[in-house]
Amino acid sequence: MKVPGLIKGLGVTLGTLADTVTKGANTVQYPHEKETPPIRARGVIALHEGNCTACMLCARSCPDWCIYIEGHKQLAPPRRAGGKPRQVNHLDRFDIDYALCMYCGICVEVCPFDALFWSPEFEYGEYEIDLMTHEKERLQEWTYEVLPPPLPEEGIEAPAAAEVPAAKVAKKDEEKK
Repeated sequence: MKVPGLIKGLGVTLGTLADTVTKGANTVQYPHEKETPPIRARGVIALHEGNCTACMLCARSCPDWCIYIEGHKQLAPPRRAGGKPRQVNHLDRFDIDYALCMYCGICVEVCPFDALFWSPEFEYGEYEIDLMTHEKERLQEWTYEVLPPPLPEEGIEAPAAAEVPAAKVAKKDEEKK
């Protein structure tokens, strides 16, 4: 017989009920009241199109294959006078199918140009599964909700500023003299 365990469990439940009745519930009534997500919350992946070079690293590293990218090459002016014109990738299509995405964040981590970010937006559900594929315009809207990184904690030293290569060259020239 497990009567003592049952009575103990009912006692805990009745104690919680008494606290809820006297002090009120901690529940946020979601559609009417919205709780702000914590700093650096992982909601949805946002795209900064200006940083994207259509290198397709994010699409290749995605384990779910939920990122669709299309691009083409354009000629850009040379970097130096008299140089050869450069070929630059131009992004035509960037879609993420959130019905397939498992929110692992590999695409955000692998992007070498910081084009993908975690946005705290979490209200992007749709009633039809076909509408869960969001295009680059929608992904760019979420970029404006990305918060800057938090300040370092007290007592932690800020990282040393990286020297500019030109300053290193000037320093070496002075050492030779």
